[in-house]
Amino acid sequence: MFDDHDIQRCRDLLRQANAVLIAAGAGLAVEAGIDYMDTKSFARDFPGMVKLGFHRRAELMGYSDWSPELKWGYLAANVNQVRFQVPPHPVYARLLDLVREKDYFVVTSNVDGLFTKNGFAEDRLFTPQGDYALMQCQTPCSNAVWPSWPVIERILPKIDPATQKVTDSSVLPRCPNCGEDVIMNVRGGYWFIEDPYREQAERLDQWLDNNRERDLLVLEIGAGFNTPSVIRWPMERIVHAHPRAHLIRVNLQYPQVPREIAGKSISLQGPAMGAVTAIWKEMGLEKSGALT
Repeated sequence: MFDDHDIQRCRDLLRQANAVLIAAGAGLAVEAGIDYMDTKSFARDFPGMVKLGFHRRAELMGYSDWSPELKWGYLAANVNQVRFQVPPHPVYARLLDLVREKDYFVVTSNVDGLFTKNGFAEDRLFTPQGDYALMQCQTPCSNAVWPSWPVIERILPKIDPATQKVTDSSVLPRCPNCGEDVIMNVRGGYWFIEDPYREQAERLDQWLDNNRERDLLVLEIGAGFNTPSVIRWPMERIVHAHPRAHLIRVNLQYPQVPREIAGKSISLQGPAMGAVTAIWKEMGLEKSGALT
């Protein structure tokens, strides 16, 4: 699947690096079973939504033309699956194997919490798009956020699986401060509350400053052109500006790199699991005990 020479070069860059920045997009989450474009899992999990003409989770991102009962019937089930039910996965275990002895940081557009669930340090993580584990007022009336799980837990038993609608309106969430609509604390409009992530961003900035004169490896996985300004383009800018940085870009569809950093980059076209495992094996970590 991958050129042996490219994998060996990845091994050498990883060994040489003093610091590793893991940058992950939706392509990594797909390996763990979170695929917003998949029609089969959507039909299995949300038959009520299929009856309404929807075919994949991606179609409901930002959707607003629905009743509160349908909205929270879908959101509660989806957030429960994506944020709270997906188990640890070998691709994350092997990623952690690659960097556990390094000075590492993670930036991801994914809001699923899978990095911390798989053992990555919470204080080495930046999630600029938010986190499904938090909720906020949609107005918003304040900068407050609160845990989503208690809300999700109340709603789940009240969902009609045939229609996807909540059958008891008393469990529908409202802002505890102003009583208006609430939403998950993920980026989707002007209302997004960024406060929970400012400290994360500051830690990443400080980490990059601290590593400016060291060998830095950016390992970017599954970041395409859906929201390139969040992961893909910033990583290219970091590699271009950093005097001793290199990029390994793993992408199933868009492995290309700009010509300005081509000499500092390796492109691996293929799935995240395949690329990470190939590097993991080349590093001699196959016997380390990571999940298989």
